[in-house]
Amino acid sequence: MGARIEQDSLGAVEVPEEALWGAQTERARGHFTISGLRMPAAFLRALARIKAAAARANARLGELEPGQAEAIAAAADAIVQGRHAEAFPVDVFQTGSATSSNMNMNEVIAQLARRQGVELHPNDHVNRSQSSNDVVPSAIQLAALERVHAVLLPALERLAGTIRRRAEELGDVVKTGRTHLMDAMPLTFGQELGGWLSQLEAADRSLRACLPGLCALPLGGTAVGSGINAPEGFAEAAIEELARATGLPLRPAEDRFAGISGQLPALELASRLEGLAVLLGRIAEDLRWMNSGPLAGLAEIELPALQPGSSIMPGKVNPVACEAILMLVVQVRACHLAVSLGAQGGNFQLNTMLPLIAHNLLPPIDWLAGGMDLLGGKAIAGFRVRRERIEQALARNPVLVTALNPLIGYDRAAAIAKRAYREGRPVLEVALEDSGLDEATLRRALDPIRLTRGGRQVPGAARD
Repeated sequence: MGARIEQDSLGAVEVPEEALWGAQTERARGHFTISGLRMPAAFLRALARIKAAAARANARLGELEPGQAEAIAAAADAIVQGRHAEAFPVDVFQTGSATSSNMNMNEVIAQLARRQGVELHPNDHVNRSQSSNDVVPSAIQLAALERVHAVLLPALERLAGTIRRRAEELGDVVKTGRTHLMDAMPLTFGQELGGWLSQLEAADRSLRACLPGLCALPLGGTAVGSGINAPEGFAEAAIEELARATGLPLRPAEDRFAGISGQLPALELASRLEGLAVLLGRIAEDLRWMNSGPLAGLAEIELPALQPGSSIMPGKVNPVACEAILMLVVQVRACHLAVSLGAQGGNFQLNTMLPLIAHNLLPPIDWLAGGMDLLGGKAIAGFRVRRERIEQALARNPVLVTALNPLIGYDRAAAIAKRAYREGRPVLEVALEDSGLDEATLRRALDPIRLTRGGRQVPGAARD
């Protein structure tokens, strides 16, 4: 490949002839060769959106010629559409303000415009009225909002819908409850799945509650929050352009100093993502336990067989969807830790771990969406209930005698439970011999469906 000479404030730099980037990107490409990890695609799309919005705002305010602004916007729009992805080679581990990525974007847009016959300077035109310090936090927040609305909330709704449907289908199936992994009072599958559903609904509300904070962009604060070199009205005009392009309720941050120096909105979202991950992990663990067996475990359900489970044991099938979710949970929780430490990074007027925050905040949004689709579509939607196994275990559950406490007292009920367990007999049989109560009274008191009363019921769940 040939090379061309590009200039920046430090001097001349050789750049590959066909590369869309310029001198500052080439310097960063040479210096930051740590991981090979590039900035998230969602971040780059959001950054390009901001460049287009800033250009149009600058034109409205007389800071750019209309032709310059439209050339910037056209190049940026192409990047938003996913073109020229190879033109952004800068490593995640770079300057803490992500100036290298901001200049990478500025240089690529300028070069694309130049190839269309419009001469632009990366700083003077593409970066006009901006600083990396306000543009990059704004891009992180915008990217997070776009991905949450586009993929995460819809996936959460799909999973909730799957759980709701299965809860309705299985609302009359009574099973043994468990506390401390030990047999406890019975409940229905509808109640058990309904508990998952209620927690998902709470996670949905929690996610939505933190979105308004992400909508407040520090764009227009420039270097430290004071707005130096940005004309009056730039922030409002640029954010209005962004809101029009994205359909999101974006607004200028009330305090741009805070928006540049701190990363509280990103940290709040990372916390909500971790909470959702923990919930998915709990559901996956319950499914894995209920599926355990098929002979020596609980064997209450049979998860769909997705692939052979062993390279040496023929016929073995493992709960692979659940295991994938549990690994995802660990990764998302680690990302939350990275975001929290990153939010602490920096001094005075600037956070200096912005690339790290982008790298650990944005991908988990898509991962969780994919994980929920896997859990709902490949595990919950298709599991089969092993009713005969459940009914046998329920009939022999000594904890059913809890219902006899008001009739014969705790101590006599405990004696019946111990004998039933010791002799491996149904509670009803032993109670008929030892309780002094007639069979009709005992059958009514020990009827498992009556013992599931109380707690949340989903539509179709059993009621007394």
